[in-house]
Amino acid sequence: MAGSTLKIKDLHVEIEGNEIIKGFNLEINGGEIHAIMGPNGTGKSTLASAIMGHPSYEITKGSVELDGEDVLEMEVDERARAGMFLAMQYPSEVTGVTTSDFLRTSMNANREEGDQIPLMKFIKKMDKQMETLDMDEAFSTRYLNEGFSGGEKKRNEILQLLMLEPKIAILDEVDSGLDIDALKVVSKGVNSMRSDDFGCLIITHYQRLLNYIEPDYVHVIMQGRIVKSGDASLAQRLENEGYDWIKEELGIEDERVGQSQEA
Repeated sequence: MAGSTLKIKDLHVEIEGNEIIKGFNLEINGGEIHAIMGPNGTGKSTLASAIMGHPSYEITKGSVELDGEDVLEMEVDERARAGMFLAMQYPSEVTGVTTSDFLRTSMNANREEGDQIPLMKFIKKMDKQMETLDMDEAFSTRYLNEGFSGGEKKRNEILQLLMLEPKIAILDEVDSGLDIDALKVVSKGVNSMRSDDFGCLIITHYQRLLNYIEPDYVHVIMQGRIVKSGDASLAQRLENEGYDWIKEELGIEDERVGQSQEA
């Protein structure tokens, strides 16, 4: 097995006293792309935020380890430096900080002191990756996400992914709001990262993204845990038949009961 390993064991997560994640287990290895699907309100975005250390989410039980290191003991910036990355569903706008300055600062934060990336090497890499994503050069000098359309924000998230080259990436609904052309571009960027040194967890509502980024594993989350796993064909069945057949198998009547905090 090459690359890194992220292990999530018996994870329980609460927000404002409401338990959303209820015994979640998953292992992601380098070279693997996992997709998580499920109805609204089942804990998908809660999972991503909790793993990356969002302060609104309280982990009450379980463990998250990256290459044997306790992720839950790390601060948010330490998780990023360890090789974890989150492409957010709703990226924030940052006034006064250009995209290029943000990227270069982020890259240098992951390097040893005194080993900052040379400016020309940074520019060359950024130009290459922006070309991959069909992004205009002007984006590099605009304030981070300020005035960006939804599609532009998502491309910018993938640009960060390509520049930072994390070990494990979590992509939280990067397909949300994208038209078909933007979806293809974003997928092209993610596919360019595929290697034994890169593991990825894709959170999505729609099978259409998985037409362009074929996952090795597809998992269905309900009631805050994985209830079914399979290969890419599982996503296609969900597209055709929805989730009712899984709910019937599990005897679930109302998946959103107790889950109103989770979008």
